[in-house]
Amino acid sequence: MSTEAPPRRRYKPGDFDLKVKRASAGLGLFAASPIPKGACVIEYTGTPITREQMYTSNSRYLFEISSRKTIDGSPRWNTARYINHSCRPNCEIEIYKGRVWIFARRNIKPGEELGYDYGEAYVEAYLSGKCLCAACAPKAKAA
Repeated sequence: MSTEAPPRRRYKPGDFDLKVKRASAGLGLFAASPIPKGACVIEYTGTPITREQMYTSNSRYLFEISSRKTIDGSPRWNTARYINHSCRPNCEIEIYKGRVWIFARRNIKPGEELGYDYGEAYVEAYLSGKCLCAACAPKAKAA
């Protein structure tokens, strides 16, 4: 059994070339350069909103960080907003010190769309239970 501590994450996005372009679920964020497994890809940013605003907002870009903090990531300067849901994600979310970081779960090749799992509740509430991710879209078209 190893007593070695796991490597510490670096909470600073790498200098990766990312492109917004057409995807199976609208616009998506794509890698235009290789991204190594474990790398911090990008930070999900936005405007802090109150609990009341969260319940009255029509935004689909709300990210609840804690019971007291939610950000609205809808501004277009938040490039991470273009990362779509995926049932087979190549990225994962980590909330650290009140901020949302997106890390590569595996090596990501140029041309690959970035995706993380939004969770079942989001898919039910906003996608009518029908996932449109690249992994599921071919199944939906066949049905």
